Amino acid sequence: MFLAKVEGSVVATKKDPSMSGRKLLLLRPQLVDEKDPTKFRPGVNTIVAVDSVGAGLGEMVMFTQGSSARLAPNMKDAPVDAVIIGIVDVVDVFGKEVFSAKAG
Repeated sequence: MFLAKVEGSVVATKKDPSMSGRKLLLLRPQLVDEKDPTKFRPGVNTIVAVDSVGAGLGEMVMFTQGSSARLAPNMKDAPVDAVIIGIVDVVDVFGKEVFSAKAG
């Protein structure tokens, strides 16, 4: 599993029929900063993921990739490589809260 911020959405009117009705979100992975592990730094890449939990813009989410993504509910027959599986409330690193959904 990985952490990411939701940065946007993706709309594709023509797609594989098994993807019909699925919400697609654009994610930017969040990495613990190696210089200051009490902070996150954004990853350089973005990922399109299927939203299985009702996430929204600006939220911190957990996502999974690869064969694990297809284990999420109703994804077994879908051609997906990334699925959002949770919305994060709090992240704690070395006893310090580095993210809280309440803080915005």
